[in-house]
Amino acid sequence: HVVAEGPASGAAGLIAGAMNALAGGGSFVTLPAMIAAGLPSVGANASSTVALYPGGAASVWVYRDGLTKVDGLPFIPSLIATLLGGLAGALLLIWTPSSLFDRLLPFLLLTATTVLILGPQLGAALRARLVGGHVNVPAMQFLLGVYGGYFGGAVGLMMLAAWSLVTTADIKTLNPSRMVMVTAANTIAVLCFVGLGVVWWPQTLALGLGAILGGYGGAHIGRRLPAPIVRGVTIAVAVTITISFFYRAFFAS
Repeated sequence: HVVAEGPASGAAGLIAGAMNALAGGGSFVTLPAMIAAGLPSVGANASSTVALYPGGAASVWVYRDGLTKVDGLPFIPSLIATLLGGLAGALLLIWTPSSLFDRLLPFLLLTATTVLILGPQLGAALRARLVGGHVNVPAMQFLLGVYGGYFGGAVGLMMLAAWSLVTTADIKTLNPSRMVMVTAANTIAVLCFVGLGVVWWPQTLALGLGAILGGYGGAHIGRRLPAPIVRGVTIAVAVTITISFFYRAFFAS
């Protein structure tokens, strides 16, 4: 039985939108909120992706003037690979029974939380292990696209870490390309979720509206809050949600 609580979904969207504007990690709020409202986990994940999509697409529009050629990053082949990966990931999610996804979800959240915590060191660690090795960027982007279409938590940070293997460009230069790739995977996933009817629209619309307002407010708050505080709060939320989902999946009666 689905609990159609528009205000609760809107509040979750408000918090998630602010988090995404500040440091990312909004899905750590929206996904549990959707599940708490009574949605099956697969439908909750798909609906969360759709609800947060407009904010990401708007960010791409803002970044459009910053798109430039980045040495070592084959943009068009990587974009095509990301789209194909996003399609594969979205279909894989739709075909996954909710009972199985309930078991996988804690580990997906753990992966995203680990990347949030280790993001700044991840690229350097990968470079140390793979220095001198050949890296197929489109193949790498296909796998990241699959993850993005299937779940997507912290996939933008994963891309930045992966790209650090092939380019020395700074994060500011890479951010526009990152937003395009993440939004590409999400675009194809959203089209699949909507087309195949797995979106729960009342909760999604309320959550999406809240996310838009939260993103606007979060951008202004971010100008005042110190970055370490923002990062610390984001990580604390991610760790708390991850632990709660492990408990829900394996220990709750």
